[in-house]
Amino acid sequence: MNIGEAAAASGVSAKMIRYYEQIGLIKPPARTEAGYRVYSDNDISTLLFIRRTRDLGFAVEKIGDLLTLWHDRSRASADVKRIALDHVDALERKMRELQSMADTLRHLAQNCHGDGRPDCPIIEELAHAEALPSCHAPAPRPRADSLQNFRKHG
Repeated sequence: MNIGEAAAASGVSAKMIRYYEQIGLIKPPARTEAGYRVYSDNDISTLLFIRRTRDLGFAVEKIGDLLTLWHDRSRASADVKRIALDHVDALERKMRELQSMADTLRHLAQNCHGDGRPDCPIIEELAHAEALPSCHAPAPRPRADSLQNFRKHG
């Protein structure tokens, strides 16, 4: 099948298929005499595998590791499990970071009058970025009682 058919069958765009080939994530497919790519059922299975791993948020490097393990019939399942659990840890860390950012913005919005006046604690805090918690480490939950309390304890 051609690249358009492979894209439709796998749910991976033709552009991404070319990219995966370019970076070596997938092997170059067979080609016709005219130079068109021809994909086999095995190629489609590989693309489906890649799509499922991307849907789970794996980085391209880890997808390569998982593809290698998938093709290695003598693999240790512990190796696959380690990659999966490392990814779970990274996802959970990112969830905590996102929750911290949402909590900070929610707190700032609660302290903004949202009226026609120019005074805005959200803008004030954004202008003083050192007062905002880093998104690289979980921040303490902001207190909802006042902006002054946030500046002191947040």
